[in-house]
Amino acid sequence: MKTVFIDGESLTLEDLIQVARGKVKVQLTDEAVEKVKKSRAVVDEFVNKEKVVYGITTGFGKFSDVVISKEETKHLQRNLIVSHSCGVGKPFPEDVVRAIMVLRANALAKGFSGVRLETLNTLIEMLNKQVHPIIPEKGSLGASGDLAPLSHMVLVMIGEGKAYYKEEVLDGKEAMKRAGIPTIELTSKEGLALINGTQVMTAAGALTAYDAINLTKLSDIAAALTLEALNGITDAYDSRVHKVRPHTGQINCAKNILRLTEGSKLTTRQGEIRVQDAYTLRCVPQIHGASKDAIQYVIDKINIEINSATDNPLIFSEDKDAISGGNFHGQPMALAFDFLGIALAELANSSERRIERLVNPQLSGLPAFLTEKGGLNSGFMITQYSAASLVSENKVLAHPASVDSIPSSANQEDHVSMGTIAARKAKEILYNTSRVLAIELMAAAQAVDFKNPDELGKGTKIAYKKVREVVKKLEEDRIMYTDINKIAELIDGNVIVEAIEDKIGRLK
Repeated sequence: MKTVFIDGESLTLEDLIQVARGKVKVQLTDEAVEKVKKSRAVVDEFVNKEKVVYGITTGFGKFSDVVISKEETKHLQRNLIVSHSCGVGKPFPEDVVRAIMVLRANALAKGFSGVRLETLNTLIEMLNKQVHPIIPEKGSLGASGDLAPLSHMVLVMIGEGKAYYKEEVLDGKEAMKRAGIPTIELTSKEGLALINGTQVMTAAGALTAYDAINLTKLSDIAAALTLEALNGITDAYDSRVHKVRPHTGQINCAKNILRLTEGSKLTTRQGEIRVQDAYTLRCVPQIHGASKDAIQYVIDKINIEINSATDNPLIFSEDKDAISGGNFHGQPMALAFDFLGIALAELANSSERRIERLVNPQLSGLPAFLTEKGGLNSGFMITQYSAASLVSENKVLAHPASVDSIPSSANQEDHVSMGTIAARKAKEILYNTSRVLAIELMAAAQAVDFKNPDELGKGTKIAYKKVREVVKKLEEDRIMYTDINKIAELIDGNVIVEAIEDKIGRLK
């Protein structure tokens, strides 16, 4: 198993996924160790000289004008963690917790936070030995960082709170004991350094953005299969059309559709059956492509954020200076994750409209609701209801969290990002969209069965076969949710995309 070395500068999204989901171990680079030590030395100097520096020798938020004595600094840091542990709701899943931990460790490794090396190593050891703090999903405003959820992470470091260890929920102290990790006593600056950052929103949003890349590919696959089921026109995907409006996502989507349908005998050319298709067939490159470009924008922002120093104050060891700024403010990620949710919601919007075209005999020329014995059987009638319900829910969830702000800390923190809400919503939208696409794949495969599956294109034939490996053609009404769940498992495991890419090459 490889090790991911962290230095605060070079972590990639792929590294993050490997640590979060592959449980790859993490290690500090030698350069990072030296930067952390230098930063800590500056903090110790501030404390010894009793220099007034926010969060080191003062209280927090509105209490920043309250000076704390050298003797009270440890008590101050502990109080910070226990008082800020106000998260509510169900816990984040394990992969998000691991992503939070490695992102926080990577930010501290930059050497601008002033923590002791042993404190940072404790967090890394917890990650490597799989002591996973229970971190509630709700309670962050996304400015002054993800204070509440990150405090729950730190509770376990000091022997408080709760954690999962070897699939068992334990008190934090017991989990650390069983893993053989000594708990720590926080000292000056450390509590603030551990919780004052954007790592919760970034972790949750980054995992969703990573999954969104594959979901855009699956959206193209589902659209291509529907295109063939409805004898769609391929002229709209001609590269000449897209070169004169050269958005990258649009161009890539058009290429994907043509590659997926290459060799198909079910597609048509303009004028053969009809002159043009409806928008959710003809404009797939423009619709899906815009979402692809939006997701790439989000990933660009993530790549910056995962290697950023986001706490406060920042310690500049070369200058022996501490500056109280605002890098903890989540606005750059809040806007990005709202955009991510909107982009994913649009994939579901277009998919649901294609489902309607498949099940509506006035639009498809196929048997109503894709069943030969309509009336006795409802066929795919209610699957479209379910898809419509998910799409409607997405429209509510896609309302941006970042346009809201409620002042906090006696109006000292008078604008907050709500970025963690944006990230959590994007994940829910991703889930809903994946289920809409599962229904489209099922319906498109059923529609193709009324024609000839052997006449499908190179890529769509593989998608059809993967669907039929787990769900047979609907001859008589049966329990449909089990079929939807089987296709959803293929989507969650990226089975269809990987099978197609293995045969025709990487989709974009």
